[in-house]
Amino acid sequence: MHPLAAAAMPDRSSPAATRPASTKLYPVFADLHGRSVLVVGGGGVARRKVEALLEAGAQVLVGAPQLEATLAGWAAEGRIAHLAGDFDASWLDDAWLAIAATDDAQVNRAVAAAAQARRVWANVVDDAELSRFHVPARVERGPLQIAISSGGGAPMLARLVREQLEKQFDASFGLLAQLLTRHRDRIRARWPDLGARRGAYARLLSGPLQALLRKGRHLAAEREFDAALKHGTQTTHRTGSVALVGAGPGDAGLLTLRALRLLNEADVILHDRLASDEVLQLARRDAERIEVGKQAGDHRTTQAQINALLLEHAQAGKRVVRLKGGDPFVFGRGGEELEVLRAHGIDYEVVPGITAAIACAAYAGVPLTHRDHAQSLRLVTAHCKASLDTLDWMALAQERQTLAVYMGVAMLDLLRDRLIAHGRDAATPFALIENGSRADQRVVTGPLSELAERAHAQHVQSPALLIVGEVAAFADTLHWFGAPPLSSATLPDTGERYLSTLLFEGIEEGSDDAWLATLDARAEAA
Repeated sequence: MHPLAAAAMPDRSSPAATRPASTKLYPVFADLHGRSVLVVGGGGVARRKVEALLEAGAQVLVGAPQLEATLAGWAAEGRIAHLAGDFDASWLDDAWLAIAATDDAQVNRAVAAAAQARRVWANVVDDAELSRFHVPARVERGPLQIAISSGGGAPMLARLVREQLEKQFDASFGLLAQLLTRHRDRIRARWPDLGARRGAYARLLSGPLQALLRKGRHLAAEREFDAALKHGTQTTHRTGSVALVGAGPGDAGLLTLRALRLLNEADVILHDRLASDEVLQLARRDAERIEVGKQAGDHRTTQAQINALLLEHAQAGKRVVRLKGGDPFVFGRGGEELEVLRAHGIDYEVVPGITAAIACAAYAGVPLTHRDHAQSLRLVTAHCKASLDTLDWMALAQERQTLAVYMGVAMLDLLRDRLIAHGRDAATPFALIENGSRADQRVVTGPLSELAERAHAQHVQSPALLIVGEVAAFADTLHWFGAPPLSSATLPDTGERYLSTLLFEGIEEGSDDAWLATLDARAEAA
């Protein structure tokens, strides 16, 4: 350094030189391939640092009296070099970087001082003042890396930001980075002018490449890229798409990351009545929202109208999310809607959701299978009398299996009667779960013979899932969410037995014809 410049600079020769607890850092992605890096320490923290360095291709020297098991294995395999003993400043002679990762503050300070004397950049784990470079929190998607730093002052905040970014960037970003890296020379040759190349990149990145990679259609993505290079990336009419997204049972915490991303990218959201407000609040704020739910006696939107809306918005070039309660392919008419989209050449994808049987059972403490009680599980829909007439009741009435009945609230008496008539023990436990996973979840339990009466007494309404089988008894002992189950001890003493339910508010989405009928409800007093 020029003498005048050196005289004007503050003295920073000491590793303990005072600096703000959090200061702006100059971001650097270092190429350590084939370069020596020293890690001092032989425990778990050192192992995590060494693992990241090996992934970067560094030649890692680990100095410590002893190594934990994984590090010792790597040393035996020749992946790292072990410098046995206490820290010696000579370990730094050929190092480009140094990391102090011991639990001894005196050793860490000695490493920092020795590195400073040799002008080697050093990081001391959990000590911002002694560190001359920081290891950022990172989000990695193949060659694409996003680094987050708080300047050493708030590392937990940096971790929180990383966790949020992990949800926003899926694996397709890494695949896209790999594709563009492979063809970088071709892109530069096709658009040698920097301004034109930037415009081409912008059009490539806003095109269909990433969507194709996200669906695992790698060959189609390569062909799309080749076509873009051959014909240019001229802006064309935007092609719309539809994503069938499972909203789960209602608890927004059960939404998949992919579902959350699509909700934030959507131009239009067609949602069922069972898609909870909690889930809808996570969607893009300016997206157009259209409720297309159906309920008993009030088919505000028929399936034909829903199909027409999907086509209308997709053909207008919009990104459409068809948001369905539960899972699109479990009694959700997802297959029918895909057939319509395919027939009209509309691009689509499906994002599974946690179906009601899985979610409601879990939130009620009911294991759907159990080695001692149930070796099989049947998912059944009972939204209308016609659907009941098509079921194999002999098979459904077998013991040691679990029945999960969707859309059956309006005909619990018929379900009970047919199961018992075909051999199911009247004492078989049931669990009827209303608004499963939501804040107002209720669970009614009892023997199969009293199913309709207990549901009637508690005014159970849809959405509700019925579980019949030996495992349903666990609802009384393993419940963990919401209020305890409503069992015989909590039922009102009416002095009468009821053989059927009242007309309930409605049934779940997916049916065009609800069979709504009341039977003669009163019987002789018990």
